[in-house]
Amino acid sequence: MNIWYNKNITIDFFQGWGKDTLSEYFGIRFTELGDNYLKATMPVDNRTRQPYGLLHGGASVALAETLGSVGSALVINREKFICVGLEINANHIRSVQSGFVTGTCTAIHIGGSTHVWDIRIHDEKNRLICVSRLTVAILKKINQEK
Repeated sequence: MNIWYNKNITIDFFQGWGKDTLSEYFGIRFTELGDNYLKATMPVDNRTRQPYGLLHGGASVALAETLGSVGSALVINREKFICVGLEINANHIRSVQSGFVTGTCTAIHIGGSTHVWDIRIHDEKNRLICVSRLTVAILKKINQEK
């Protein structure tokens, strides 16, 4: 079942998304869009590692929140609504020192006022690195015209 608001959306739609943002700085790249999931990669390098040389937990959370927030933005009518992160948690299962990690985002709940996303981050050997859950609030846009 296709959950996206625009049923004809493709991965090419994401070209240029995140310019001049944390996502661009961290090197997050959207790589795959299915009918009910979204994937992105992030390098494990000097931008995303902590002092011990391991992937920073906050970088994993940034990847997770990016995926879930974009997922919500793809589900709603963005002319009428905005979506903002409400709560996120993460369990860091395994460390990684280099290469890339890939996050896969799937919906747990798509409601009128909230969305809940499951984000699983794996290393290049497909080992589970992090499990995260993001709750997103869906808000009506406020008309700025007077």
